[in-house]
Amino acid sequence: MDLKTHLTSDTLDQLGMEEPCCVEPSAPLGEVLKQLQQRRAGSALVCRDGRLVGIFTERDALRLLAQGAELNQPIQAVMTPNPVSLPASATVADAIRTMSQGGYRRVPVVDELGRPLGVIKVAHIVHYLVDFFPQTVYNLPPDPDAVMQQREGA
Repeated sequence: MDLKTHLTSDTLDQLGMEEPCCVEPSAPLGEVLKQLQQRRAGSALVCRDGRLVGIFTERDALRLLAQGAELNQPIQAVMTPNPVSLPASATVADAIRTMSQGGYRRVPVVDELGRPLGVIKVAHIVHYLVDFFPQTVYNLPPDPDAVMQQREGA
């Protein structure tokens, strides 16, 4: 099978996802930030009754902290409500299209009832693509057109 066929037939549940960091809408911003740090997660999925109602990302955190946000406010006050999500049955091509059109670095993956199953990240897509061209990708220099202005070393 060629890459195009794989992109349109391989589904997200075959790709591997990041385990979701789920929080309640009433969780204080400060507690959510601690959870993100402890879990080394780039996003928290805000869930009410087990269903996805919002997302809070590391970009949101940086923006809020730069503004001096109140850490006791509930996460629902600063989350992105009704985030774009994909079903586990979506194809890799669907994920690439969704991410590129929306400018998303991560997209929640949900079941048919809207319960989070995981988070698909751009890194997952890149690793998936690298698997098709390992010799080409792994043998590239970091920047093939780089020209040193000065000698390195002493």
